[in-house]
Amino acid sequence: MRPFSDSAELTARCCSLPLQRAITDFGADHAFGQVPTKLKEHYGIQLSVSTIRYITENHSRQMHKNRKSFSIPLTTGCQQQIAETDGCMLPIMTPRQDEGDQRKKKTLHWKEARLALVHEHGSLSPKFDATFAGSVDDAGQSLLNCAVLAGLGINTKIHGVGDGALWIESQMKDKFGVQANYLIDFYHVCEYLAAASIHCAANDDDWMNTQKKRLKNNQYDQVIKNLALHLEADDIENKQAPVRACHRYLSNRTDQLDYRRAIEKGLPIGSGEIESAHRYVIQKRLKLSGAWWKAENVEPMLILRVVRANDEWESYWNNFAKAA
Repeated sequence: MRPFSDSAELTARCCSLPLQRAITDFGADHAFGQVPTKLKEHYGIQLSVSTIRYITENHSRQMHKNRKSFSIPLTTGCQQQIAETDGCMLPIMTPRQDEGDQRKKKTLHWKEARLALVHEHGSLSPKFDATFAGSVDDAGQSLLNCAVLAGLGINTKIHGVGDGALWIESQMKDKFGVQANYLIDFYHVCEYLAAASIHCAANDDDWMNTQKKRLKNNQYDQVIKNLALHLEADDIENKQAPVRACHRYLSNRTDQLDYRRAIEKGLPIGSGEIESAHRYVIQKRLKLSGAWWKAENVEPMLILRVVRANDEWESYWNNFAKAA
């Protein structure tokens, strides 16, 4: 089988549509090198790894091409949504054209993929979107896309939680305006406090618990004042000054520490949901041990995984069959 360039050629010259679907189904979840064995076991069909790769990547590119960008609909929408986004590093291989040892004609490095999820408060079915090596505005658009798919409207309130990265807060404001509020992940803040506690409370086992209670009661000013009493000397480098780091981190983000309101409304104060989603949406397929990706193939494969996670798989194949 030779490489194909579009869906028409794929349908006419290669495999039947049901077989393409089976191949892509396996390729979406497993390393391409494992798929021939699975096809042989389940369907009695033997295909090369290169054929499987061509078919899976072609459909991933088609899914990527079909991806839409949304704006806030002029409808009422659901009452409350929860929004989270975060990045993870993926292994990338870039071919080189220099002479010499063929094994050395590639550069291995890491680039960031960003995953977004949004769901209505109380729902267990989030909507996902993903970007790779794009701008923070692209990542913000992913959040908006998820929110629209999850029922966003002009009256919807969005509760965002993240790790304190400045781009997340800025995109929450840019894409949702006054409809959104943003909270720093509580457990991320606690990591800063834990590092500072070594200098602030060497003999006080209750110090951390006291600071946590204060933060949950929106008494962050007391936490900041307590940290100020233990600041390292100015001549100590920042890497060796965890109290200063914690004090600066909280002082610059007092508008993102409204934990009491979130707790009272039953909203999350941690971003564990997006961290977990990275594992089962992205890393399960794109971060396999020993696997490296060409950069141009990453975002289509991300969208392939998103289509699966968003329960859009059946719709894609139905539409593809109609267009074939």
